[in-house]
Amino acid sequence: MLAALVCGAAVFPGLFFSIRKILKHTRTQWSEADVTVVSERLLSAVHGSLATAAGLTVVSSCRDVMTDSHWLVNSFVLFGVPYMAFDIYAMYLSHFHTERSRAGSEAPSGHSLQTVRAFLRKDWMLVLHHTALVFIFTPITLFFRRGLGDFFIGCMFITELSTPFVSIGKILIQLRLDGTKLHTINGLIVLLTFFTCRILLFPFMYWMYGRQFGIPLHRVAFHLPLHCNVGNLVLLAPQVYWFILLLRKAQRLYLRQRRPQVDEDVKKAD
Repeated sequence: MLAALVCGAAVFPGLFFSIRKILKHTRTQWSEADVTVVSERLLSAVHGSLATAAGLTVVSSCRDVMTDSHWLVNSFVLFGVPYMAFDIYAMYLSHFHTERSRAGSEAPSGHSLQTVRAFLRKDWMLVLHHTALVFIFTPITLFFRRGLGDFFIGCMFITELSTPFVSIGKILIQLRLDGTKLHTINGLIVLLTFFTCRILLFPFMYWMYGRQFGIPLHRVAFHLPLHCNVGNLVLLAPQVYWFILLLRKAQRLYLRQRRPQVDEDVKKAD
C-alpha cells in the first residue's frame, strides 16, 4: 500500500512539471498563464482517465455489490491522495499566473497571503472537495468499511469520467478557442457525462443495492444506515451545484453565439 502512495507522490508532481517544461520549450509564444493552466488541466485529465479506468475495472469485477472485493480499490485511493493534495497547489499556480496576466502592471510581484486568499475565495469549493477526499473519504475507504462495498467505491471512481472533458473545455477557453465548434461539442459531452456519472450514478447505486437484496428502488434508502444516506447527500449536493453552473455557462455560450446570427438577420430584414 505504501508503494501506491509513493508512486502517486512521484507521478503527479513529476508529470505536471514535465508537461510545463515541455510546453515552455515547444510553445514559446504562450504566456506563463497559458502554460500553467494547460499543464494543470492535462494533469487533471490524466488522473480522471485513470480513475475512470480503475472504476470500470472494479465495477465490472464485483458481482456482489457488498462483499466482492478488488485490490485496485485501496491501491488507487492511496495512489490518488498525492494528486488531490498536489492539485490544490497546481490550481493555485494557475490562478496566480492567470490573475497576473489579467492585471498586467498592477499584478502582485510574487506570492503572498493575499494571493492565497484570493485563490481560496474563488475556488473554495474545489479546495474543500479535494481536502474532504483526502481527510474524510480516504480514511473511510481504507479503515472503516470492513472490506465491504468495493463496488460502490468503484462507482465513485467513475464519477471522474467527465473530468477530462471539463479539462479540455478549460484549455480551449485559456487558448481563446471558446467560440469554436470543438468547444461546443466538448461542452455537450461535458453536460452528458457529468449528469450521467455524477448525478444519475447515485440512484444507479441505490438500484444496484436493491437488486442485490430484492428491495424496490424507492425503499432502498430506508434499508440503509442513516450515515450512508447522509454521506451520499453530502457527495451529491456539490455535484448538483456544479451541474447547475455548467448549465448556466452553456446557456450564456449559446446566447452569445446566437447574438451575431440574430443581428445579421435583423440587418437583412432592414
